[in-house]
Amino acid sequence: MFTWARRRYLDILASVYIYNEHRGYQSLDRVLEAVRAKYPDAAAFIAQVEKHRADERKHYLMFRRYFEHLGTMPFAVDRTCGHIDRLIKLTFGCHIDDLDTQAVVASDDLFNRLCRIVMITEIRGMNQVDDLLQSFIVKSDHALIKIFKVVERDEPSHWMPYKAWLEAHDGGMPRLSERIADAWVHRSLIFVKLPLLYLNPWLKRRTDWQDSRDTLPAERLLAA
Repeated sequence: MFTWARRRYLDILASVYIYNEHRGYQSLDRVLEAVRAKYPDAAAFIAQVEKHRADERKHYLMFRRYFEHLGTMPFAVDRTCGHIDRLIKLTFGCHIDDLDTQAVVASDDLFNRLCRIVMITEIRGMNQVDDLLQSFIVKSDHALIKIFKVVERDEPSHWMPYKAWLEAHDGGMPRLSERIADAWVHRSLIFVKLPLLYLNPWLKRRTDWQDSRDTLPAERLLAA
């Protein structure tokens, strides 16, 4: 019984992570589109965002190989499990896929807000990985520990460039409303959504991989 319960918990945890890593690099395509259009001469910052995007894609592939090794598919979780999905919705009033990139390019306020949201999402992710690496259940899965250690190593380079950019361009640090939204998304995921997923006997597994439906322009794929 304990073995089944442990396996289900780890599968749900990894399913939420693979979803978020996929949505993460998709979201960064929007950031890249905005920064390339708004600040085409900011080569160093663009390169840092490209690295961030490549790391998110790398993490996604690590989780995919994890499930492939298990011989199963991730559970079919949706945007209600996505930290960046829900945070964008709360702070921009729309889903990531509906975010008006041209409006972000045209507005310093919106561009800075997008940078702040990415920054606090990545800081939250870094802190969460630190907690998971101390979990005795996660520690029992050596393959998952290896993945989270890679994520832990990469995370600082995912939020520091945005912080430096905001400081250099008077973009401000995360607003109180943005921090509250982040805290709400995190706590509702940990204390509500994950337990409901775990207890849902009808929770199905995916029949395809998230990236099987990716439709990126060639220039974006080059940054993957």
